[in-house]
Amino acid sequence: MRILEKKIAIVTGAGRGIGNAIAKELSAEGSLIVVSDIDESTALKTVDEIRASGGQAVSAVGDVSVFDDAKNIVNRAVDEFSGLDILINNAGIVKDNLIMKMPVEDWDSVININLKGVFNLIKAASRIMFKRRYGKIINMASVVGIMGNVSQANYSASKAGIIGLTRTAAKEFASRNICVNAVAPGYIETDMTKNLPEKAKEAFLNVIPLKRAGSVADIAKIVKFLASPDSDYITGQVIQVDGGMIMA
Repeated sequence: MRILEKKIAIVTGAGRGIGNAIAKELSAEGSLIVVSDIDESTALKTVDEIRASGGQAVSAVGDVSVFDDAKNIVNRAVDEFSGLDILINNAGIVKDNLIMKMPVEDWDSVININLKGVFNLIKAASRIMFKRRYGKIINMASVVGIMGNVSQANYSASKAGIIGLTRTAAKEFASRNICVNAVAPGYIETDMTKNLPEKAKEAFLNVIPLKRAGSVADIAKIVKFLASPDSDYITGQVIQVDGGMIMA
């Protein structure tokens, strides 16, 4: 018996990178997946990959920063699979710059998608999960939300906000058997990090005790654990997956 057999899961930002890996990892354990992304073509690509591996998946295109879109994503899970058990809030963007040079619009867009988007999905999903008296919510934070990072004021603030939101939701939802946790990745090899200058990559590796970058599979595996019954007594936690980059 697969550990997530017939569990209904939404994964936002699942068209590529970490979200794509999470969606496929959960599907391999039996989850019915709603692949959410703002880009329809990438969402459909992930759906096709899951179906080609024998899984069940549908797409849900939407902007998580818009509450009506968040509701529609949740409704897609209910309409297609008759419920919702697992919510993975992974959608996010970066628009890096020094604070004094950062356009206000870049601050707003990163906060709206990365932080408000998580709030929107949690709020929309809570109604379903409260009725079912069960749920697993996993929010994608970051080590920079704990330690900060130069040129990432908006991104760091959004990820720090996710940590606070995670712990608050965990306290509010615990009485309904809903666990809420966050994962804080460190330096992970993705399409985004592949484009970093070599000096920037070396700087990251120099502060990682394991002396290597992580993979999207490293993140997907811990998300699978937090989504599974194996983590039923874990809530309000931030799991750092960073090769020891920060030990807090």
